[in-house]
Amino acid sequence: MSIVKIKDKSFKISITEAEIKERVKAVAQQISKDMEGKNPLLLGVLNGAFMFAADLMREMTIPCEISFVKLASYQGTTSTGKIKEVFGINEDLTNRTVIIVEDIVESGLTMKQMIESLGTRNPASIHICTLFFKPSKLKEKINPEYVAFSIPDDFILGYGLDYDQQGRGLKDVYTIIE
Repeated sequence: MSIVKIKDKSFKISITEAEIKERVKAVAQQISKDMEGKNPLLLGVLNGAFMFAADLMREMTIPCEISFVKLASYQGTTSTGKIKEVFGINEDLTNRTVIIVEDIVESGLTMKQMIESLGTRNPASIHICTLFFKPSKLKEKINPEYVAFSIPDDFILGYGLDYDQQGRGLKDVYTIIE
């Protein structure tokens, strides 16, 4: 299935399931190496990062825990620029190593807000791990330490990412066809 139609838009495969698995494993290995001797808390950002967070955790070779936070900033194919926390974290973050697991970092606004919010809870450190990074769209001084793919400014879906809540279950990642 190289082209899919979701609602009123068409998308073509840009990253295969095999490529995703390979990069997720590589990122998990790097985190496992960097965090050796620690028990990091993976903090997955719902809804988009749920598949990535699960696959990442399965590939890690060190003890770790996972929790989720739900933020919303998208409508259709564009970010609204306004982030609202829908539900947050119950864990005590004092002296914890926290790794935010995000599906995609574009402007950096969501990550900036999360880092500021998490910082008030006294973690030992906060790290960013993202499946996709669009460096050309960055507006905030955010430096994701763990990036599976740096991509151009195209709208994508699949592997957890959606278009109006559709397409999340696709195993490959698809790019919009203009």
